[in-house]
Order: sequence, then C-alpha cells, then structure tokens
Amino acid sequence: MRLDEALQRPFLLGDGANGTCIAARGFSQRPYDLANLAAPDLVRQVHSDYFEAGSDFVETNTYSANRFRLSGLDIDVAELNRAGAKLAREAAGTEKLVLGAIGPAGKPMEPIGHIPRDEVVASAKEQARALAEGGVDGFMLETFVDVDELLAVIEGVRQASDLPIVACKAYIEDGEMLAEGLPIRCTQTIAAAGVAAVGANCVVGPQRMLDLVRMIAESTELPIVAFPTPGMPQLVKGEIAYDTSPDYFAKACLRLLEEGARVIGGCCGTTPEHIRALRQLADSTKLKIRKRGEAKVKESENVVLPTVEPTELRQKLGRKFLTSVEMDVPRGLILDKLIHSCRTLKIEGVDVINISDGARARLRMNPTAVCQQITSRVGIETTMHFSCRDRNLLAIQADLLGCHAMGVRNILAVTGDPANIGDYPSATSVFDVDAIGMVRILSRLNEGIDLAGYSVGVKCGFTIACAFNPVSIDNEVELDRLKRKADAGAHLVYTQPVFKELDADVAMEACEKVGLPVFIGVMPLRSSRHAEFMHNEVPGIRIPDWLRQAMVDSPDDASALEIGMDACMKLARFIRKIGAAGLYIMPPANSHAAAIRVMEAAKG
Repeated sequence: MRLDEALQRPFLLGDGANGTCIAARGFSQRPYDLANLAAPDLVRQVHSDYFEAGSDFVETNTYSANRFRLSGLDIDVAELNRAGAKLAREAAGTEKLVLGAIGPAGKPMEPIGHIPRDEVVASAKEQARALAEGGVDGFMLETFVDVDELLAVIEGVRQASDLPIVACKAYIEDGEMLAEGLPIRCTQTIAAAGVAAVGANCVVGPQRMLDLVRMIAESTELPIVAFPTPGMPQLVKGEIAYDTSPDYFAKACLRLLEEGARVIGGCCGTTPEHIRALRQLADSTKLKIRKRGEAKVKESENVVLPTVEPTELRQKLGRKFLTSVEMDVPRGLILDKLIHSCRTLKIEGVDVINISDGARARLRMNPTAVCQQITSRVGIETTMHFSCRDRNLLAIQADLLGCHAMGVRNILAVTGDPANIGDYPSATSVFDVDAIGMVRILSRLNEGIDLAGYSVGVKCGFTIACAFNPVSIDNEVELDRLKRKADAGAHLVYTQPVFKELDADVAMEACEKVGLPVFIGVMPLRSSRHAEFMHNEVPGIRIPDWLRQAMVDSPDDASALEIGMDACMKLARFIRKIGAAGLYIMPPANSHAAAIRVMEAAKG
C-alpha cells in the first residue's frame, strides 16, 4: 500500500508514543532510539502491539536519531536509523505502512542558536536516506517549534528521497496564539513546501487540539494531521507521567476527525490501549465530518500592535557624546554603597549605568533586580548585561519579558563565561544560544513576537547592545560575529577596554563597517598588580608593555594609580575625538571618583 493512496481514505489511524512505551517496559537508556540496537525485540513488539490495536501505520523509533542529539555517543547515525526502519517494517509486513520519524535537532538553529542551517539540512538528508534504505513508506516530521527548522528538514529529506512527507508543528496551549491566526500562517508556509499532509502534534491534549484542527482546516486542502497527547503530564518519582483513560482519549479524538483531521494518532503518553479505544470507537460511529470552509477564523494580519517608546539611551545616540559606567554588583543583598555611587555618577552627568550578569560566573544578585533598584532609587537608566549561560530558551524569553515589564530595556547581549570557572564549579551551563541568538530574540520581541511566533502584546522597546573585542585573538572571527550581530538587529556596540589609540581606531573602523554606533571601553589601572592580572588572567584584555612597565617602575601604588589614570584620560580624549558614540568606563573597585575624572578628561 502506498502512503499517497492511503491518504485518500476517510481517515488514517497512526500509533501512539514509542519512547514512553519503551521506557514503561523497562528500557532506561536515553535517547530511547538507542533501543533499536540495544533492545530490538522490545521495539518490534511495541510496533506489533500498535498494529494489533488497530493502527494503519506506525512511526519508526527514530525521533531523536540525528547527529545533534547523538553527539558524544559512539553511535552510527545511519545504522541506528536503518535498524529502526527495519524493525518497524518487520512488524508491519506488506499490508501496513511505516513512516520514518524525524524530530528537531534539540538545539536552536541559526540565527537563534549555534547550528547552521546547512548542517540541519545535511542531518535530515542523512537520516532520511537511512530510513528509506530501511524500508519506510514516507516520513513523519514532528514536534517542530521553529518553522524555519522544519523547512530546512523538509529540504534535507527531499534531497534524500521522493517519498511523501507528513509535517507537524507543535503549538503551545495559548488562546491568544489561536486568536491571532498563527496556525493559519504556519500551515500555509509548511504546505507551500510540498508536503503530503500537514498538522499538529504533541504539547496539547485532544480538546486543546480541536481549535488547532479547525484553523488548519481553513488554511489548506491537504490532509490534516492531529497527534495530541492524552492530557497534561505530571511528575511522578522524577518521571513524566500521564493519567488519562483510553476511553476519554478516544471520545475527544473523535471530535478531531469530525472537525477535519484525516491522519490521527497519539503523542507522548499514549499507549496501544489508547489507540485500540480510538479504533473501536471510530469504526463503530457514523462520523459527522465538517466540510472545509464552514468554520471561519480571524487572521492576524490586520492586528496592529502598540509600539513601546525607545529608551532614553537610544534616543540620545548621535545627539551627544554619551558616558556609560560599569559598576560591579556586591555579594549579598546590601546595595546601599552601589546606589550611592550611581547617584553621584548621575549628578556628575553620566548617562547610563552598566550592570553585569554574573561576570566570571560569580554569584551576584539577579541583574534585573539590581537595575530596577538603581532606576527606581536613583532615576538613571541602566544597561543590563544578559548572559546566555544560565538560561534555556524558555527562561531567556521569560526573563526578557520580565525585564521589559520592569522597565529594564537597555540590554547588552553576552554569551557569558562558563559556570565551571566561577564560584560554583560543579554548576552546569546552558548555552542554548549565544550572544548572536540573544540579539535575534530581542529583535523578535521588538517586532512583537516571541521565537515561536506568538504575539507578546506590544512591539517591545528594547535597545539592543552587543559586545566587540578589538584585540581578539582571532580578529576574523570577531569581525564576522559583529556583522552577524548587526544583521540580527543590534542597535549599538560596547567594546572591551582598550589601552592604546590603535585599538580604539580598530573598534571605530569595525563598527563603522557594520553601521553601528560604538561605546569604546576604557579602564583606569590602579596598580602594577592590577595591570598584570588584567593582562595575563582575563581573556580578551591586552595592556601595552610600556604601560605595564611604567607601573612596575613607579615608586608606590599612589604613583602607579596616577600613571594608570593619566593613560586612561588621554585615551578618553582620543576616543571622543575620533567620533565614537560614547565612552564606556570600567573603574576599578567601583571607584566613582575615578570614573568621573575620566569622564571630565574626555570633555577637555
């Protein structure tokens, strides 16, 4: 039987979950796809149980069997996929269908994450070729959140095979998302890629998926796919568990068929018992299938989101030479000294205070709270450094929405130092995205949408800053990253501290090439020990030999401090002269007095 022919039936019944079924039967390795080689009889039996329950087709146990998710394991990707396809084929025989399951990479694709699009295409091609060699009848691309990644995977599969493709996106449970027509737009985009069927799977149960099916039915004439979970999961003894009866699942899924779904089955948490109940009910019920076009939905193209006013920092850019001062956050909860320094800096004319986000992986108060305290108690804007180290994609976006709501809207996107160099070496780093991906996330929020395409209610007013090191050990890579940050939507640049005029010139030239204003960083050195530490132990810092030697030769620390201050003030005057947008002062030991001296020198 051919898949394209089977899709002409009133409906096709697929299987339920593979992974959770395999785990429930005792296989504990992750990903569960490894069972194709480690426990083939178990995988074959799960497929057979679904066919016995009434499935017209099963998916291969290969959802996670791509080069990204298997990275670090001594596994042949092609062998694992071929094995998965052969096991399903053995269970299906010649009368039933097998779809090769392909899921997302597991980490975000560029421009949000680190994975290049061409590697996603190549991975999908590799997986699809092996699945086709194993005997699948088509492909099931499922649980994709990023439509761009889904399109890249479709492209890769097409390069390997001309078998039919069924493509599914995962949609969160969100009424606003439905009201604004996101499923309509996504369906139209996916359908235009030449797939055989399109729909939704995972995340939501059958009742919540009902609205999705209705909207998808208004978007395409292709067969519609609906693979819901059985309901909301819960955590039981550290494991995700579902507690929904097969009878409820069957009755709720019957409505999906009546609303227009033609390819139906279950996702995480569903078992052969859920499929058996659905088969029995569907076969014994006269379905009242709604015709396409009867249910109308409102599309969002006419929805105009309000725009938040730009920050003062962004409005000042180009109108005057600006000064930003970075202040370190103290340990613990006492911020009084920091607040006093910020108040003094404001009185002296500083435009914005920079607050780092756990620099060098040190434990400090959350920078959003610190910035909000400074703004509310001092009345000066802040630029908050936002590190990718500690947050996954969900937390990044949630925290940014919180920043915006609290008025912290100047954001410096930084990748962040790895956790193992800091106060808690055993802590883990996340790094779902780097600084380039962070800039893109901020840019999307300024468009009024999150990464999944859902509206956030307004076009945010973030001023997006990025970092640049003019003395990087790999200038070509640093320049390429700066260009990519500019392309992703950055508004301005902050540089690492420079200690000679040539480095300031390099920063100006690089930022002019990408069309971004720049705050060039300077740091007054307070002693020979300070200079040697910064030069030798802090990555990305280079201090000229003559300056370090001059500080070594100074008779005492007071004299060394004056040497450091004098060099910094001369450089500040030069930076203003060459046309930088502003000065980024990083005073040692939070010395607001040192920062004020440098700022005053720049005026001179």
